[in-house]
Amino acid sequence: MKKFLALVLCAALCLSVFTVASADVAEVKLGVILLHDEDSTYDLNFINGVNEAVAALGLNDDQVIVYRNIPESNDCYEAAMELVDEGCTLIFADSFGHEEFMIKAAKECPDVQFCHATGTKAHTEKLDNFHNAFAAIYEGRYLAGVAAGLKLNEIKANGKLKGEVPLMGYVGAFPYAEVISGFSSFYLGAKSVCPDVQMKVQFTGSWYDYNGENAAATALIGAGCDLISQHADSMGAPTACEDAGIPNVSYNGSTQKNCPNTFIVSSRINWAPYFQYIVNQVANGEAIDADWTGTIATGSVVLTDINTAVAAEGTVETVADVKAKLEKGEIKVFDTAADNFMLLGGAKIESYIADVDDMGDYVPETEVVSDGYFHESEYRSAPYFDVKLDGIEWLNGF
Repeated sequence: MKKFLALVLCAALCLSVFTVASADVAEVKLGVILLHDEDSTYDLNFINGVNEAVAALGLNDDQVIVYRNIPESNDCYEAAMELVDEGCTLIFADSFGHEEFMIKAAKECPDVQFCHATGTKAHTEKLDNFHNAFAAIYEGRYLAGVAAGLKLNEIKANGKLKGEVPLMGYVGAFPYAEVISGFSSFYLGAKSVCPDVQMKVQFTGSWYDYNGENAAATALIGAGCDLISQHADSMGAPTACEDAGIPNVSYNGSTQKNCPNTFIVSSRINWAPYFQYIVNQVANGEAIDADWTGTIATGSVVLTDINTAVAAEGTVETVADVKAKLEKGEIKVFDTAADNFMLLGGAKIESYIADVDDMGDYVPETEVVSDGYFHESEYRSAPYFDVKLDGIEWLNGF
C-alpha cells in the first residue's frame, strides 16, 4: 500500500510542481537521507550544509525532513519512499552505498527529483530525475597538505623528526578512488613544500569506526609518523593524535575544540551551495545537472581556520597564496609533468585510462590525462583517480 500511495503521489507532483515553473521555494519540500548522524564528522558536514542553505533560502522547518542512520541497504529505498509519502519533491542521500536504492526509487517515482553525493551512475543511467554531486575536494586536500608539509619542515628544522625523513601517516576508510584521490592530493600538497616527505596509509575497512580509526592512527604513530591525517569519519584519529602529541590534519570540520594542541587545519566540502542550487532548480522547474562538481571558486571547497598555535609560522600566508594560484589555474593538483608526480617505482605518467563510466565491471574506458595533468572530477563528479604514487606506502589494501 505504501508503495502504491508513493507512486500516486509522484504522479500528482508531476502536475503540481514540475509542469509549471515556479520561483517560489515555498513549494519545495526537501528530504535528506544520512548514513549516520551528528556524531559522524561526514554526516555533520551535510547537516551543517542543509541548515546553512535553509537559512539562506528562508525555508520553513516543515519544508525539510532529515532521516539519520539509514544503512546502505534497502532501508535507503524505504526511507526515500517514505519521504515521498511525506510530500517531498526533492530527496538527497549522502553515502556512496545509497546510490542503487536511490536509483530504484527514482525509477519508480519519476516526478520527484533524487540527488546523491559521491555516486557514479547518473551520467550512464540518464534519468531525468536522478543526479550525482561532488566537489573538487582534492584542491582542499592539496592545500591542507601544504600546511602539513610546512609543519614537517618546522619539525625537521627543530631536529625532532622521528626518522631520517619527514613521514606522514594517513588513516583511510577504503582503497576507493575517492580516498586515493584525497590522500594523493594531500601528499602532493605536502611534497610541494617538503620535497623529501613520505607517507604510509592504513585502511580501516569502514567509513565510521572510532576504535578502528584510533587504532590505525596509534599504529602509524608507533611506526614513526610525524603527522597524521585521515579520510574517515570519527574522532578516532584526531583523538589518538591529541593523546600522543602528534600534529593532525583532520577532515570535514575543525577538531580544534577537542584537540587544541595538535589540530592544524581541516578541508571539507561545503554542501550549502549545492543544496541552494537544487532547491532553486526545483522551485523554478529547471533541470538539475546530472553531474555537479563544486570547486573552490563556487565556495564548495573550503578550509577551516588554521590553528596558528600549532601550525608552522607562515602557514596562513602560504596557503592563501597557493589557494589563489589554484583558483587561477596556475597550479594543477595532479600535474603529471611535475617532478614530484611519479608512479610507484618512479615512472612518469603520460596517459591514463580511467573507469569513468562505472558499469560494475571495473573496465577503464576514458582517457583522463591531457594538457599535462590528470583531469580529476571533470568527466563525472565523483573521483576516479586511483593511481599509486611513488612515496606513498599502502600498509594494507584489502
